[in-house]
Amino acid sequence: MLLTQDGRPVREYAISTSKFGEGYTKGSRKTPLGLMSVAKKIGANAPAGAVFKSRKRTGEVIRPNAPGRDPIVTRILWLRGHQDLNKNTFGRYIYIHGTPEERRIGEKASYGCVRMRSEDIIDLYDRVGVGAEVRIIRGRLSSTTAGRAHYKALAQKEEELNKQAKQVVLNDLKAL
Repeated sequence: MLLTQDGRPVREYAISTSKFGEGYTKGSRKTPLGLMSVAKKIGANAPAGAVFKSRKRTGEVIRPNAPGRDPIVTRILWLRGHQDLNKNTFGRYIYIHGTPEERRIGEKASYGCVRMRSEDIIDLYDRVGVGAEVRIIRGRLSSTTAGRAHYKALAQKEEELNKQAKQVVLNDLKAL
């Protein structure tokens, strides 16, 4: 997932989407694609790992990768679809939310929602407001303009750091 502001990359997050693939049918447990927005934010100030059932805190807190269940934890960003195909997203209860199964981030493992590590959903929750635009795409970030810009900037930063490191080594050698 790539968070952008004014079209520029701000932060990248690892996520997990549906193990059933992408789709729009109610009951399919598939992740919908397309243009959406954050309709509701739930869980402000809840501790990392706080368990939610029907969007209400249960009082239970689960640590990352705890064995057993896989409830919704930490924060919920409830999505609303804005296109004909995904307009049922809100009624399907499709969220961006925390998961205790953090070891499965990066795999297709959810039941339709977009899952994140608790520390990441807290960060994202604090950065976006209700109405924030969300675009879920099929494929990788590198297939988008913003994603390519993000990876190019990362490569440039890495190249600059490598140059600085070489300069430090050269300066150290000169000092000898």
